[in-house]
Amino acid sequence: MTDYLGLLRLDGRIALVTGGGNGIGRATCHALAQAGAHVAVTDVDQVAAEKVAAEIGGEAHRLDVAEEAQVREVVDALADGHGRLDILVNNAGLGARVPSVELATERWRQVLAVNVDGGFFCAREAGRHMLGAGRGAVVNVASIMGLVGGAHYPNLAYHTAKGAIVNLTRALACEWAPQGVRVNAVAPTFARTRLTEPLLADAAMAARLMQDTPMGRFVEAEEVASAILFLASDAAAMITGVTLPVDGGWTAR
Repeated sequence: MTDYLGLLRLDGRIALVTGGGNGIGRATCHALAQAGAHVAVTDVDQVAAEKVAAEIGGEAHRLDVAEEAQVREVVDALADGHGRLDILVNNAGLGARVPSVELATERWRQVLAVNVDGGFFCAREAGRHMLGAGRGAVVNVASIMGLVGGAHYPNLAYHTAKGAIVNLTRALACEWAPQGVRVNAVAPTFARTRLTEPLLADAAMAARLMQDTPMGRFVEAEEVASAILFLASDAAAMITGVTLPVDGGWTAR
């Protein structure tokens, strides 16, 4: 008889989470660790990464995902040190909430470098190890902004980057499926994190965003982490190439 709850266990698996020092990343580190994984918490903020690693009994690495050489060094050190790499969660991200005609080229490139280049660098380096082993799961953190065109304010670079992550997920899933590596994504709506705190502090804006959410509330970081845990686990063994909205019905409207 199938042990359905057991399919969610990650005992003995090695996981790497980018942007793990706060918000959805931190919640994801806790979820994977509670399911039995050994989690490498990576973040551009070393202190934040170390704090989360101490909370879950994992390990911490400073990582700027936009730096290709750093990504290769951290991924290789983790995989070589533990003899395997089973799970990658591409969570590190950055936005730029300014009108498009005022969006500086430098800021545009920075947002795409962190979200798109960083997601690709991490997937590519993790993929080298996973494909060699014939197993692995990548979960990219996209956004509802990768599935729709607007959200009451301009955020062009972020919309563009998260849309790219959605198709990066599909393309890698198709390429890597024959070799046993699954690639999926989650697309959260607004969660109260450090990234969204300035936006949601505007009561009128928060009310408009809430009105567009059929379930009538913002998502909790732990709810996104639960979806990531599912996609990373054997409970989702036949799921690849999917972007799963965790949005209270936002994209169903």
